[in-house]
Amino acid sequence: MDADFRTEFVREPGALKDHPALVLNADYRPLSYYPLSLWSWQDAVKAAYLDRVDIVAEYDTRVHSPSMQIRIPSVIVLKDYVKPQRKVAFTRFNLFLRDEFCCQYCGTRGDLTFDHVVPRASGGITSWENVVAACSRCNLRKGAKSLSRAGMSLRKPPRAPAAEQLRNQGRKFPPHYLHDSWVDFLYWDAELDA
Repeated sequence: MDADFRTEFVREPGALKDHPALVLNADYRPLSYYPLSLWSWQDAVKAAYLDRVDIVAEYDTRVHSPSMQIRIPSVIVLKDYVKPQRKVAFTRFNLFLRDEFCCQYCGTRGDLTFDHVVPRASGGITSWENVVAACSRCNLRKGAKSLSRAGMSLRKPPRAPAAEQLRNQGRKFPPHYLHDSWVDFLYWDAELDA
């Protein structure tokens, strides 16, 4: 086999990596909004072939095998309902999502870290109720001091978010790319203009 053919064959499917499939639960809601539930086109085609999903919308691009060809799915629906998690994992990402990716002291966005409201040195624990997103400047300013001693206040009290609350929060941050076929499934419950 010619080496150029092998190289071209391996590289060609790489162009198709830009065709992700939006994955919807059996109730036609995305599994998650942020990050948006997407599968690679390969996983979507495999799931369709194994009859695990229904294809709702497709790209114009086709893929070929020796015996068949198929249009790449752009929206797929799981045949079996996946029950959403009730308990939200305490992760840095979920904390930032709860706090809308902004500092809970000054409101700025970007360059975030997290801060213990009651400092660990004073017995504060790492929990939803004691940790907030903070910019580096505010985190350094507060240090190991209490809020009153640092002369700072929180924009809102920290609480453990419900899973549904966090999913709804994620809808405020749409991905950089939305294919036209996805929009109706992402914002199906948005209020319509009268």
